[in-house]
Amino acid sequence: MASNLPAREGTEIQEPPTAGAWGEWNPTEDSVRPVRGKHRVAKPRGGLARSSTVLGVGVIAAVGAGGIATAQDRPQVAISMPSLSDMPALLGGDAPDDNVQHADGAGAAAARTGIIPRQADGAADAGEVLRNRILQQAESQQDAAEATARAEAERAAHEAAAQEAKDKLEAARKAAEDAAAKAEEKAAQEAKAAQEAAEAKAEKERLAKQAGSWYLPTSAYTLTSHYGASGSMWSSGHHTGLDFAAPTGTPVKAVGAGKITSAGWSGAYGYRIVLELEDGTEIWYCHLSSMAVTSGPVAAGETIGRVGATGNVTGAHLHLEVRKGGSTMDPLAWLNSKGLNV
Repeated sequence: MASNLPAREGTEIQEPPTAGAWGEWNPTEDSVRPVRGKHRVAKPRGGLARSSTVLGVGVIAAVGAGGIATAQDRPQVAISMPSLSDMPALLGGDAPDDNVQHADGAGAAAARTGIIPRQADGAADAGEVLRNRILQQAESQQDAAEATARAEAERAAHEAAAQEAKDKLEAARKAAEDAAAKAEEKAAQEAKAAQEAAEAKAEKERLAKQAGSWYLPTSAYTLTSHYGASGSMWSSGHHTGLDFAAPTGTPVKAVGAGKITSAGWSGAYGYRIVLELEDGTEIWYCHLSSMAVTSGPVAAGETIGRVGATGNVTGAHLHLEVRKGGSTMDPLAWLNSKGLNV
């Protein structure tokens, strides 16, 4: 039991009142016998039992009688109550057996002397502990705040680095796409140029080949009347062929391989030879002075007749007509298409 009332040295311990009065009781070695064990109860001889509770009440009553006046003016101190085993020594009896375990040593000494030590620095120690705890909590909070700030800074740095890497990757991808597009466009242009060059070369070779297999109808000539010229000299009102003025007897050749389908007199055309080429195009040779081949196949460049002035003419010349499907076409353009430089 704890109490705020300090014990006074020399205060006599009274036994609890019986029948309305206080009776003095001083236990002796003969009346109090030590009891071993956790719970010990002293039984005086004569049959009167005294318990620790009754004895405690007597001690508290004795202490309260002398110190109640000053209890409010003194700080609270801890009171250690003696155990039952210490009571014989406290009251003048012999000490108990050495094998009996006592309570706290300090409490027993205080009980023997009647003086309870005061813990003057307890409040200061508690304040220091509280202060240390507050400082530790503040440091912990500061460390947590710094760790959070560092984590946020690292996160921001990682995000910035990731964004920068993403931007660089996007720029590199766009640059690669632009380079690929330019390369593709350049390749397309080069392919187109190569194709055009190949086509031009093929056309040139074709014309050269045609020039080797196509021949001008005569030589040593002068062009006098072109296709489509108008005038009263022609029954249709315009010229239907191309005139090669040349001396009479100048050889006339087949412009290409084919066959002679007609040869003879043809009115205003004079002596005429009709050469049909492999594609069905007809070449008319008119105003001839003579005819060397009048039927059958002929080779390109073969002489089939000679220049003359027969029919409706004003001078010796070869009137050359080109017809396809019964319609006339410009002989000059047709000869040029065969690679012939007229």
